[in-house]
Amino acid sequence: MNTPSTADPAANADWDPLFLPSFCDMRMVFAVVVLAELFAFVLVLASTPTGADRWARLGVLSLLVQWIALTSAALLCLARPGLRRLSNAAAALISYLLLLVVAAAISELAWQVISAAPAWTLGDPGTHDGFLLRNVGISAVISGLALRYFFVRHQWRRQLEAEARARIEALQARIRPHFLFNSLNTIAALTRSQPEQAEEAVEDLADLFRATLADVHAEVPLAQELEVCRRYVHMESLRLGERLRVQWDVSGGLADTPVPALVLQPLLENAIYHGVEPRSAGGLVRVGVQRGDGWLHLEVCNPLPPAGRRCRRAGNGMALANIGQRLRLAYGERASLNTQESADEHCVRLRIPLQGPQTPGTPS
Repeated sequence: MNTPSTADPAANADWDPLFLPSFCDMRMVFAVVVLAELFAFVLVLASTPTGADRWARLGVLSLLVQWIALTSAALLCLARPGLRRLSNAAAALISYLLLLVVAAAISELAWQVISAAPAWTLGDPGTHDGFLLRNVGISAVISGLALRYFFVRHQWRRQLEAEARARIEALQARIRPHFLFNSLNTIAALTRSQPEQAEEAVEDLADLFRATLADVHAEVPLAQELEVCRRYVHMESLRLGERLRVQWDVSGGLADTPVPALVLQPLLENAIYHGVEPRSAGGLVRVGVQRGDGWLHLEVCNPLPPAGRRCRRAGNGMALANIGQRLRLAYGERASLNTQESADEHCVRLRIPLQGPQTPGTPS
């Protein structure tokens, strides 16, 4: 049996296969209104003779353009469930035809109004056939450009998603070897002297690798993410002993808050590997989780390594770049990742909106 590739965004249950954004979303409706008005403004500037009342003509053209734009958006909203069951090529063709039908129907209605009240035209509308062909032709060009833009944007997001998954898999492959070898050495050392701790270490290691092999694009409760982090710290403390100290500052009432899976563990690994392990005396890693003003604030701080060992321990920032890309994919520009370095401490701070991730295809 063939299994969906993890690099394929379509394998993700949360991924919307339809290239069209949701026109049921109020932000998209607002974008349609603004763009339609800008288009009406351009038409007035391009076609109104000098000396004519451009503001009055803008009002009439805006009414026509907005009716076509909003009716088209409403129709695409209603047709979305059916379009999602089709291929993108079929959905694009049907959407294009629907937009042309809307433009023709609204234009025919507008011609009937013009025939009943010629003063509304504020100019010569021409013949009936010319009026319809002109409006449908303009609509054909604009609709084609819009659908092409949505398709290219969808393909770009798919590519970004695939790259993010590839980076996550590369990050997981990088985490496994050195952590696995260190953990196995620790377990081997404990097997004879402290068999109970060795058994706990094996269980922790199994749980950690179960978490890294899971779908890291899914959201998990904050309590689950923190449990993975604590198991990781427990494994490392068996190896580093009293050199590793971790301070947890977690606000109450956040256990069920959804966060991206494995968003904290790579930061903890970086903090221990780059900040604590190179120091003969070890150091303190601070983990903070707070809620404030509709945001979830996550912070991991570690001491800086000795100056002579920073070059040897300099990383390529894969974990930070990976987490930053995952946050952008899930939350758009609403989430942020920042690093700050003082004289003796390095901190990574994440800010995640509590209202959840954005729907793919909606504007960020």
